[in-house]
Amino acid sequence: MDAATHDVVLVDLALQGGGAHGAFTWGALDRLLEEPWLAIDGISGTSAGAMNGAILADGFAEGGARGARAALESFWRRVADAARFSPFQRSPLDLMLGRWTLDNSPAFIAMDLMARMFSPYDLNPAGTNPLRNILADSIHFDRLTQGPIKLFVTATNLRTGQGRVFRNHEITPEVLLASACLPTMFHAVEIDGEAYWDGGYSGNPTITPLVRECRSQDTILVQINPVERAGTPRAARDILNRLNEVSFNAVLLKELRMMALLRKVADPGNGEGASWAGMRIHRVATEIMTELGYSSKLNAEWEFLTMLRDEGRRAADAFLTQHGDNLGKRSTLDIDRLLQTV
Repeated sequence: MDAATHDVVLVDLALQGGGAHGAFTWGALDRLLEEPWLAIDGISGTSAGAMNGAILADGFAEGGARGARAALESFWRRVADAARFSPFQRSPLDLMLGRWTLDNSPAFIAMDLMARMFSPYDLNPAGTNPLRNILADSIHFDRLTQGPIKLFVTATNLRTGQGRVFRNHEITPEVLLASACLPTMFHAVEIDGEAYWDGGYSGNPTITPLVRECRSQDTILVQINPVERAGTPRAARDILNRLNEVSFNAVLLKELRMMALLRKVADPGNGEGASWAGMRIHRVATEIMTELGYSSKLNAEWEFLTMLRDEGRRAADAFLTQHGDNLGKRSTLDIDRLLQTV
């Protein structure tokens, strides 16, 4: 499918967060950007999804799709370079067996235990975050207002417990750090006198601005947090991991369920209800995410990141092969089954 034989299709992107697992999203975006018939109208992202979105929007403003792809690779290389000095490294046994987990890393085990007893204000009084410099060096934030892509970044207001969506002209390194601020690891990020935590608690990602402020009626969700996971977790770490997955998917599922409900209404009206009902939803995902535990979200080895990138490219390519002709015509993600749980 290409622009020579098909009309250009306007799409928007919904990008989930998940630490180093965001490299899967990098790969998916890299593959989607190869298609000249896909035009990106807007991006809603949280945490790593917000960073991927900002990098893409900045790179696209400078050099189109090719510039966006180059910017994404440069960003993730910087992340990997910084991780060389991180205490979070795989154990020799995990290296030998080819496992990506950090569960057996002495530094991760120590951090995991201390995080249950001490806050980041105790363990990191200065509030340092290595991503701050990486973001400042990777993104020309003033250029975000010059490009054609609308960008929406969600962070959770600590005082109100509600999500705030930041738009192109509001986005700074602090906004992106706020969107990725896990409260057990980092200080809350202050913006305009308000403290913020990770946006995943209030929208991972938020679909509403894509419906209200974008012309596209096709949303491609790049999902890295599994909705379903077989079995009952019994280890404390696995229980916490599943708890985070459930809470970080909750708002997204609520928005998708509302779309499904409005589709069932005979006449959703001519206003916002009709806009929600008319959205077409698609998804790029991989089963590999159900095999990766929480600790691997802190594994920023280049080998791991490129494995996830390649899996993201493979998943996006499979999506385009199977569903590319449906873009602009019909949904390919069955959200009606969400109503079965109501």
